[in-house]
Amino acid sequence: MSAMRGESQLREAICRVGASLFARGYVHATAGNISVRLDDGYLITPTDACLGTLDPARLARLDAQGTQTGGDPASKTLALHRRIYDAARRFDAGTACVIHTHSTHCVALTLDGGDAHELLPPITPYFVMKVGHVPVIPYHRPGAPEAAEAVAQAVAHYGERGTPIRAVMLSRLGPKVWHDTPEQAMAVLEELEESARLHLLTGRATTALPDPAIDDLRRAFGARW
Repeated sequence: MSAMRGESQLREAICRVGASLFARGYVHATAGNISVRLDDGYLITPTDACLGTLDPARLARLDAQGTQTGGDPASKTLALHRRIYDAARRFDAGTACVIHTHSTHCVALTLDGGDAHELLPPITPYFVMKVGHVPVIPYHRPGAPEAAEAVAQAVAHYGERGTPIRAVMLSRLGPKVWHDTPEQAMAVLEELEESARLHLLTGRATTALPDPAIDDLRRAFGARW
């Protein structure tokens, strides 16, 4: 269970993170979702719920097989969240929270029809340390099983080459980020969206950190790049 907290505390954490993201414009209307992996199942925000006004008692509760056992109807992205947990825990065993948003600057970077394999180059030390590589997943309709398969393959690919990831970018939809707790996952999302904003502010002319600087971040902070 996330950071050894009880289910009631995790329900409160999901709602607190959702409200913070909504208040600061990381999500809008009923876009986005948050899930937490429990010892015996999952919590996830309900379908078409506004992250700014979540009710802890109405979060969807599911068992380990993904069958709903309580709360409002679960977000349709649950299948993708479960694939992320299964894939990411091979490399980061504590992974217990997934957040999806439609963050403006991240989405904007995928609207030009390009075929970039990663959303951003290594432009700042904190992007390298706190986020890492962010592969771009080609567009699929929301909830498409092909997207879940592509995400799982990306997680496996980067993990097996020794650079485990904590985020992917669904083209034209938004980022999926994950970590051990809702607060840590939110921090990854914040750093990712800020990095995307900086990249757009320069007209995408950002100069990447040189290899010696990245090697230094690996040695000093264990950066996974």
